[in-house]
Amino acid sequence: MFRKSKIEPVEKVKIVERYLAGEIGIQQAGKELGVDHHSIRNWISIYQYDGPTGLFNQPKNKSYSKDLKISAINDYLNGEGSLQDICTKYGIRSHRQLSDWIKVYNSGGILKTSTGGAYMKKAKNTTLDERLKIVTDCLANDKNYGAMALKYDCSYQQVRNWVIRYEKMGQAGLEDRRGRRIASLPSRTPEEELRDKIAELERRNLDLQMENDLLKKVRELERRGRYL
Repeated sequence: MFRKSKIEPVEKVKIVERYLAGEIGIQQAGKELGVDHHSIRNWISIYQYDGPTGLFNQPKNKSYSKDLKISAINDYLNGEGSLQDICTKYGIRSHRQLSDWIKVYNSGGILKTSTGGAYMKKAKNTTLDERLKIVTDCLANDKNYGAMALKYDCSYQQVRNWVIRYEKMGQAGLEDRRGRRIASLPSRTPEEELRDKIAELERRNLDLQMENDLLKKVRELERRGRYL
């Protein structure tokens, strides 16, 4: 059971220094102070970046620049360290904060320049030629999705999805088929071919059902006419 009372800065410094001296593990440190191991890791990162004073002066809403956020995100996405490693490198006070930035960035969001937040925007609209150019550039740069997202003002997830579809289906995979009637364009994969066949059968079945309903209605009207 974790205690809810506030941990004094001096206690944080002592426990971090004991950990750095190899006297105690993170799990044990958390048990001694009644906090989870994530808190201990955050204190360690702050101590390593700002020194002991960083644990005495912890602003409630620390400000981070947009450039710092993007650099931290790219380092993580490019495999240059764990969440905690990146937080230590850039002085980010919580790995959860970095994780939130990454989620927003990957889903096409915009990172605020001031305090630690972010907000969402619609995915960037692109033409087929633009998507092809981005994918070609990305493949030529070892699939560095983060760098391409920054270069072309797209989201990381957009670039990644385009590359995956291009590798699977070629240029046809980059076509934007939203709003197009199913089967109005040639199938690009066996899955799409099966989907189109099913949709065509459903359409034919619906047409037959409508014809039968109409025929029943006509016969009903004719039957009533005989008895007028």
